[in-house]
Amino acid sequence: MRKLGRTFGWLWASYAVSAYGTGLGFGAFSVVTVQVLHAGSAEVAALSASGLAIGALLAVPLGSWMEFRAKRPVMIAVDVFRFAALASVPLAYWLGVLSFAHLLVVSIVAAAAKIAFTAASGAYLRTVVSRDDLLVATSRFESTTWSATIIGPPLGGAAIGLVGPVTTIAMDAVSYLLSALGITAIRERERRPDPAKTRRWSDVAEGWRYILAHPTLRRFFFNTVLVNGLIMAAEPVLAVLMLAHLGFPAWQYGLAFAVPCIGGLVGSRLARRVAAHWGDRKVLRVFGVLRACWPLGLAFVQPGTAGLVIVMVTELGLIICASLFNSVFAAYRLDHTETGHHARVLTAWSITSSASIAALTMLWGFLAQLTGPRTAIALAGVLLLATPLLLPRAQGAYEPSPNRSNSRC
Repeated sequence: MRKLGRTFGWLWASYAVSAYGTGLGFGAFSVVTVQVLHAGSAEVAALSASGLAIGALLAVPLGSWMEFRAKRPVMIAVDVFRFAALASVPLAYWLGVLSFAHLLVVSIVAAAAKIAFTAASGAYLRTVVSRDDLLVATSRFESTTWSATIIGPPLGGAAIGLVGPVTTIAMDAVSYLLSALGITAIRERERRPDPAKTRRWSDVAEGWRYILAHPTLRRFFFNTVLVNGLIMAAEPVLAVLMLAHLGFPAWQYGLAFAVPCIGGLVGSRLARRVAAHWGDRKVLRVFGVLRACWPLGLAFVQPGTAGLVIVMVTELGLIICASLFNSVFAAYRLDHTETGHHARVLTAWSITSSASIAALTMLWGFLAQLTGPRTAIALAGVLLLATPLLLPRAQGAYEPSPNRSNSRC
């Protein structure tokens, strides 16, 4: 395994502990909402969508605020903030004062904090890893995400069953505290942004301006936002189809999505090798197309073992292609964004992605109510087949990196 230095090691370890905490806490808010507050499906959907949408709105000014600040203190502060917010849920539960409004506020805070941390850590990563090692670093983060997705939810579900509904939320909170301690352990001095630069209200939109003015990032922006939004919008509808209409037991539904996550490890581990053989351009083009071809298969799910196999094979293919694409694209995006714009670009990207997922999830919920879940899933799959048209087509569109001359920015 290539060594990327002690600083990256601490950053990766901090990311890993919080990723596993998130995996353990996957779906915990929905469980608490149903089991503790006795809420219905509409309130569960509203909690998820509102948290993403309002959190994204609150995160709008964060990109310009972070761009001209040292990133490590921001990451530490955000982790501590997330710890406090999530820890308030089990505390309120044990005191008997937990409410839907409380969960909504915490979900909003968590969504905004995630956007802030993602932007700050991405910008910081670009300063501690050389350009040639970016793909290695992003592949390791992607691999960690998928391993946490494989291991976390089953363990979290077992913990909820054994200890209680807020157990995994408490674990998730502690993971952010450990993450903050890991980032604090980094001793390498961070190069501070130019103190002469000032923040203006016009900087709030700079991330979007930069993306839309960039010929390649602009096309990737619309492509990834639409692909992620359509994939995520169909997931709750698929749950309704499998659990309510086709009669799959809950353990089979969980198995259908847990096993294919192994594909995330496969794709992220292959990313560097495939990119070295084919080149970034071809990988992004080929796997950008392939990841859009799989979801339509979910519209053909049938009851029984055959249906279970269809879901597993479809999800496995999707996850392998998506994880390989994501690993290469994360490095490409950092490398092709000018120094001094990373935080704003990443914040704008995350905000748009979160808001589009929230909006499309609500829209597809209404669509499934009107037409049936299978029709809604099929429509999402058909629309996904058109998304490769948004990818950069001409080879010349993949212009050289503005940071190509810098081994470390």
